[in-house]
Amino acid sequence: KPSIKYYVPINEVYDAIRIAHSNIGHRGIKYTLKEIKKKCANVTEKQVKLFISECNECKIKRAKPKNSSKLVVRPIISNDFNSRGQVDLIDMQSSPDGKFKFILNYQDHFTKFCILRPLKSKTAAEVAYNLLDIFTTFGAPAILQSDNGREFVAKVIEELALIWKDLKIVHGKPRHPQSQGSVERSNQDTKQLLGMSYQK
Repeated sequence: KPSIKYYVPINEVYDAIRIAHSNIGHRGIKYTLKEIKKKCANVTEKQVKLFISECNECKIKRAKPKNSSKLVVRPIISNDFNSRGQVDLIDMQSSPDGKFKFILNYQDHFTKFCILRPLKSKTAAEVAYNLLDIFTTFGAPAILQSDNGREFVAKVIEELALIWKDLKIVHGKPRHPQSQGSVERSNQDTKQLLGMSYQK
């Protein structure tokens, strides 16, 4: 049995779309149009599009970032010197100093004390050698945090773990530099200072 459809007067189209759109929980154009076509014969897709583009509740939904819970980064808490160390490499290949093309940046997370070491390459062996030199001078951190780049491959971690049995390795998440935020800021400061010295 065919359902009866009505022609909506032009001055009532807005209210008809609003009611249909609200009834389906502010879903998209396709669903709103399908809902309103159940009763109204003359409401067009163009009119529905225009209404939804100006719907305040839909604007709020569109403004919310998707997967916003995944964007939350828990703060890193350190309570003593050497409780956590962060390490990263600064790429200086565009302006090398002789054979040195990289800078190893090691930072104590609690005190923000930084130690820089020039590197000729970013091989596992050279990174491990310089980290061991730092650790024998200042002590090894309880937790060493690094990014997930190839600079800090499993070979480096294994070599360090052989010497410091209690050393824990924590990796920053890929494409989430917030987890390395402190040392990343230090990298920027180092680059700026080096840039100023080059200008002189």
